[in-house]
Amino acid sequence: MTSIITNVAAMTALQTLQHTNAMLEDTQNKISTGYRVSEAKDNAAYWSIATTMRSDNSAMSAIIDSLGIGAAIVDTGYTALSSAKDVLSEIKAKLTTATSDGVDRAKIQGEITSLQNQLKTISDSASFSGQNWLSNTDASANKQIISSLSRGADGTLTVGSISVDITNIRMYSAGSGLIDKNIDVDKYAAALGSATVETTAIDFAAADDKISFSVSQNGAAFRTVEITQQTLADAGLSDTVIRSNVDLKSVYEQALSDAGIDGVDVIIDADGSVNFTSLESFDIRAGSTSGTSAIAVADMGLPTTDMTASATGSYSISVESLDITSASSDEVQAYIKVVDEALSQVTSAAASLGAVQNRIDLQQEFVSKLMDTIDQGVGTLVDADMTEESTRLKALQTQQQLGVQALSIANSSSQAIMQLFQN
Repeated sequence: MTSIITNVAAMTALQTLQHTNAMLEDTQNKISTGYRVSEAKDNAAYWSIATTMRSDNSAMSAIIDSLGIGAAIVDTGYTALSSAKDVLSEIKAKLTTATSDGVDRAKIQGEITSLQNQLKTISDSASFSGQNWLSNTDASANKQIISSLSRGADGTLTVGSISVDITNIRMYSAGSGLIDKNIDVDKYAAALGSATVETTAIDFAAADDKISFSVSQNGAAFRTVEITQQTLADAGLSDTVIRSNVDLKSVYEQALSDAGIDGVDVIIDADGSVNFTSLESFDIRAGSTSGTSAIAVADMGLPTTDMTASATGSYSISVESLDITSASSDEVQAYIKVVDEALSQVTSAAASLGAVQNRIDLQQEFVSKLMDTIDQGVGTLVDADMTEESTRLKALQTQQQLGVQALSIANSSSQAIMQLFQN
């Protein structure tokens, strides 16, 4: 039925055109914004998730900044410790020079004092953004570097951190730092026996005459020490006879050196008592003899049973306060061990900071990749597929044109009816 009151065809064409226009507007909005979910009304769940994750990603940018500051602080400390290691090596070299006879220890101390001051300068200068981990007396030695941000299933945020304990990193800390704390060096001594050379000379008359004993330092493998005619010759004796305690001391020192044993001193008292001393623990196995002359071990002042050196005291001093101006040779030797121990501890501290540097680098890389992953995940939820939307735009524009034509055709039917009345 055709009616001039109700044009069903025109109404249908109009509804179709309006729906097409709405879809076209939605597609144009997605293309212009780049989002298929740009407001809560588009998809409340996706919009909520995307908004939260974008906020967390913004916070992670601050995490990257925090890691950057932490890395700078750690790098500063590492650089200072590396420089301190070189200065300590120089002090150790000066002390080694001071063990020689005839050197002016007061002048060497002047150089050491300058190096000690340099250590303090290095420590005080190792500061970044007001943070100095090397010259530090804080009660809390646990430093935190903010490193992560995570959201739990219940929506709560947790901030993670890299913890750095600077207790064994601080160079100066009111007497407990690596440089200003006292380091103990134990002294060990072993009374071996009494030699008879002052009353009865010992003659290594036969070429096969040999006295042997073994020494172990710091629990290491035993090394065999041998005394032969060649040992006496190398020790500067004029023939094969040991006639005095001075000769015997020279022979022992030569034999220990030939065996590659360093740091063991020989002391022979006026009564012939033979003592070995060292700044390291050591053990001695009983001596033995062989050869034609059958020299008695006891006459050489060697023990007939195995012995372990006993701790007889210790030196206790810090690198900061050591002074060799009026020090004895034994004290200088002890100071070398003190500096060597401090050098070992500084090296360990630098290694610890190196491990922290590596962890920070790994965390920075991880957080950066995590931010990219979150961006990608959010994009999957709310980003528009521009290829799909552009194709849809072309189709809807065509549908819009066809809709306009359909509406025009539907409206033209009323004009045909008017022509019927005119006839």
